[in-house]
Amino acid sequence: MFTGIVQGTAEVLEIEEKPNFRTHIIKMPQALLPGLELGASVAHNGCCLTVTAVAGDQVSFDLIKETLRLTNLQDLQVGDRVNIERAAKFSDEIGGHLMSGHIVTTAAIVKVINSENNREVWFKPQDEQQMKYILHKGFIGIDGISLTVGEVTRTKFCVHLIPETLARTTLGNKRLGQTVNIEIDPHTQAIVDTVERMTLQREAALAAATEKLIEE
Repeated sequence: MFTGIVQGTAEVLEIEEKPNFRTHIIKMPQALLPGLELGASVAHNGCCLTVTAVAGDQVSFDLIKETLRLTNLQDLQVGDRVNIERAAKFSDEIGGHLMSGHIVTTAAIVKVINSENNREVWFKPQDEQQMKYILHKGFIGIDGISLTVGEVTRTKFCVHLIPETLARTTLGNKRLGQTVNIEIDPHTQAIVDTVERMTLQREAALAAATEKLIEE
């Protein structure tokens, strides 16, 4: 589990490509190295990955086909940076919201509006079916950052970024057309799915009752 509070960024030092598989090595910030062991979970742009090797501050991770398909990690090149968060501990303060590190889709940056001490960024999810879970003032994970949703349209949504977020994460360097990883708030998803299911059941029951009355 993660909190969506990015602890730092890490440079991609090396990428080893294999068929439908990739290993990449990052330079882990010194502050995040203590206690890091094989098998530990570390979020990269919000995607939960498992440590496969540790050599000083150089840490390796394997990315399978599904991870590459669903996330923007497939676009990484040597020299790029990723947002990093180690798995939360029970004693940690949860300053964002609980996140699983399971990316559901990516979203393209389609508009950026800059004003004094504020940046409004609009995103269009690749999978538009996910828009039903993105609600005004709801939680969302963008490249591993816990953020509050601003305005929402049928196909797009925006967030408002403060200077601290822009300085501490990779979002400050993102440009129009680039993609970010999206994690939907699971509580919102559960509520929406439950309401949809109950509505369909009610409509089906009403249709059956109406048909029965007509037959009688």
